[in-house]
Parts: sequence; structure tokens; C-alpha cells
Amino acid sequence: MDFNDKLRQATEKTGSIACMGLDPVLENVPAKYPQFKFRVEAFMEDLFTEMKDQNVLPGAFKPNHGFYSRHDEPRRGQFRGSMALGIVMNMINDFFPEIPIILDYKRGDIAKSSANYAHEGFVGWDADAVTVAPYMGTDSVSPFAEFCNEEQGKGVYVLNRTSNKIGAADFQSRMVLGDNNEQLHLVVADKIVEWAELYPGVGAVVGATSLDEMAQITDVYAGKDIPLLIPGVGGQGGKADEVMDVLDTGGYEQALARINSSSGLLQPWAKDEDLKAKLEGKSNSEYAKVCVDKLNVLNEEIGYKS
Repeated sequence: MDFNDKLRQATEKTGSIACMGLDPVLENVPAKYPQFKFRVEAFMEDLFTEMKDQNVLPGAFKPNHGFYSRHDEPRRGQFRGSMALGIVMNMINDFFPEIPIILDYKRGDIAKSSANYAHEGFVGWDADAVTVAPYMGTDSVSPFAEFCNEEQGKGVYVLNRTSNKIGAADFQSRMVLGDNNEQLHLVVADKIVEWAELYPGVGAVVGATSLDEMAQITDVYAGKDIPLLIPGVGGQGGKADEVMDVLDTGGYEQALARINSSSGLLQPWAKDEDLKAKLEGKSNSEYAKVCVDKLNVLNEEIGYKS
């Protein structure tokens, strides 16, 4: 089974095309333990238990590697962050074996280095999919894409039009002179189509914060097996219903899309003082219920129907 079929299967089983970002910030994780590893492990277990009990699920999970690795101190022999990430990924597989894990680490280098990074993501971390930067081209992306096949079933999300409103315009929106004189994100989209034809499971990261450009890209991908990872909903200002309108208008197969929200699902109290005060002193399970409620709202806003 290739990664596209894994996505379709997960969509069917969960009824969701939401993607839940798992990016814990230590001071915002309910404090059962002082150390990052134990605090995250305890909270995630309560969270996943509550999700399973309520049967409120996403269509994918997306931990961002940097939120964990920043707690490592390799020269001191300390790997608290990496150990926490490994535990979280194992818990996901135990609780929700049908839901894919997208490791967000945005690698990309010369071919030999990319081969090492691909091994890290797909063998070391055993992620179902990873995010990859396309700037160095085919020889940089191919070592990742070679895992996209029926046997290994991995996915690769290539950065196409990202959700950071200011920085994305520095390069991605620039015009590229050539046969079509089009914006760089469209040149990248055309290349992603080429890669996906060779390696089923290659997809694109397209942010929810620029709907006009998302619509352009959706036109390129419509009718093709190109999975979309769509960050930017929630804290960055994107709206799920507007994203769905773009996908619907463009004729895109919605079962292959994953609409991501991170802090808005995992730590919604971080930017909501009233909610933070209301939860003060409560148990982890009470915090977990709030997260599940937010996920349920996102699923409703997306309104996916098979």
C-alpha cells in the first residue's frame, strides 16, 4: 500500500482530514512533572486516552522535530527531547495504529546527505511521512522520494507555498522568467507533479494563509494523487471552511488533504488567559478534554464528508 492509500484509509476510518500538530512548549504543558520528557509523556497519554474514549480523532498527527530536539544536550549525553518524541510516536502507534504520523523536520541537502536524513526520518524515527525542502532540487528530494512506493509506503511533503505570511513572499511568490513566466511556487508545484508520477506519495505543503495562491496550486494538483499538508489554520489566521471551499472549487480529492492546527489544538490555553485561569489547578484529564473539544470543533469546521 502506498502512502496515498494510507491517507485514504485513515480518512475513511477516522472521518477526519484534520492534522493535529504535536508541538509541546514546556511552560504550556500541564505540570505533573518538572522535566520535559516526563511531563510530555504524562500529558500525551491522558490526551490520547481522552481522544480514544470520545472517539474524536484527526486524520494525521504531526510532531515538529524542533520542539523536541531543543531539549537535547548531546555533548552532555542528554536526549530528553528525542526520547520524548520517540515515546509520543510509539504511543500514537499503540493508541491509533491507523493514523499516519508526519514528522515535520524540513530536511534537504546534497544527495548523500539527504540519503542520511531520509534514513533518519524513515528508518530511525519510522515516520509515515516527512517534510522536505525543495531548494536543492531533484538530487536532494529523490533520496526521500525513493521511500514512496507500495512496499515501504512512505510519504514526502515538499514545501510548496508555506504559511509564514511575510517570509514566504521573499522567494515563493517571486516571478520566475521562463517559458511560462510564473511564480516560483507554481514552478515548484509542476516539479512536485513530476516527482509524484515517479514516486506515489510525494505531496506538497501549501499554507492556509494565502488562499489565492492555494487556489492556483490546487488547480495544478486537481485530478492527480498529490497529498496536501495544509498548515496555518488557527493561530496563524487560516480558516478551515475557507480552505475547504478552495479544495472543493478546485476539484481536489479531499481525502488526500490534511488541514493542520498545532497550538490551537494541543495548548489552546496558551493564548487564552480566561481559559488558562479556568484550568488552573485542574487535572491533566481536564486539560485533555479541552484539547479534544478543540479538535472536535476543527473537524466540524472542516465538515469533511466522504
